[in-house]
Amino acid sequence: MPNPKHILVIRFSAMGDVAMTVPVLRALTEQYPNLKITVVSRAFFETFFKDLKNVDFYSADLKGTHKGILGLYKLSKALKTLNFDAVADLHNVLRSNILKFFFLGKTVLQIDKGRAEKKALTSGQLFKQLKTTHQRYAEVFERLGYAIDLSQPLFPEKVELSSKLKGFIANVKHKTVGIAPFAAHKSKMYPLDQMEELIVELSKDYNIILFGGGKNEVEFLSAIEDKYSKVHSVAGKLNLDEELTLISNLDLMLSMDSGNGHLAAMLGVKVITIWGVTHPYAGFAPFNQPDDYALVADRAQYPLVPTSIYGNKYPDGYEAAAGSISVKTIVSKVKFVIRDVE
Repeated sequence: MPNPKHILVIRFSAMGDVAMTVPVLRALTEQYPNLKITVVSRAFFETFFKDLKNVDFYSADLKGTHKGILGLYKLSKALKTLNFDAVADLHNVLRSNILKFFFLGKTVLQIDKGRAEKKALTSGQLFKQLKTTHQRYAEVFERLGYAIDLSQPLFPEKVELSSKLKGFIANVKHKTVGIAPFAAHKSKMYPLDQMEELIVELSKDYNIILFGGGKNEVEFLSAIEDKYSKVHSVAGKLNLDEELTLISNLDLMLSMDSGNGHLAAMLGVKVITIWGVTHPYAGFAPFNQPDDYALVADRAQYPLVPTSIYGNKYPDGYEAAAGSISVKTIVSKVKFVIRDVE
């Protein structure tokens, strides 16, 4: 068929993976302004796409109306009324494959996740940079006839801070660093005692805003906030839109291998990442960040890194691998990047 004019894009989760679609779709719609995109994902993520040209959003209620095979059939019927020409499955999981089954007769392409290469990476058979997730997303559109240049990215303008959000910045004369200390697995996190030491050091020169969610995270971040005058936590205090507005105004985000790094990167913010048992070679580094902004565990101490793609598998003794990166190293990198931002 000729190049499709309306592409249905499927990516249900997780937050970081959905956020990684945003710079790719921004480049796609900027470079092909006559192309229409409809993104199908969870309602929570709709705000990610709100400023993209020619991009509509369709909310999939995967825990309710669209749950199970019957629910996905209902979703397929509703989506067919949008008259799309082709499907780009950027998820390639059982749920998206079932949904695609109901699109018989449509052009359907899916992401190649490179599972064999990633298995080789985590088993120690190879140690090299694999394709990034952004490249893998872009390849799907290239196969649909739309090659994308990701080398000159565009980003949205910073959103003006409301008086409420300005309250999280202790001193407007100082640069502001966001820190997201948590991740889905402890093995991907910087040890919390070292994290507190790092926060203390950085707060001497910068405003610090802490990001997180969930009861235990809120409690830890609130305790840190109470101790230090230039440190504020947004955990449990803002909705996602407000968090994104605040992130867009950061001078730098310091994140684990987790979603907050991808949120900052999609907004054009500089991101330093800290890696434990995972590694940027697997392709999940935040968008458009120099390689040296990824600080990785010492492989002399932890030679099996990366032990898994998602951080859920690792040998005994590897839980605190990220702690092999010194506080001094991280502080130096933050200062270097902040100077680069100025």
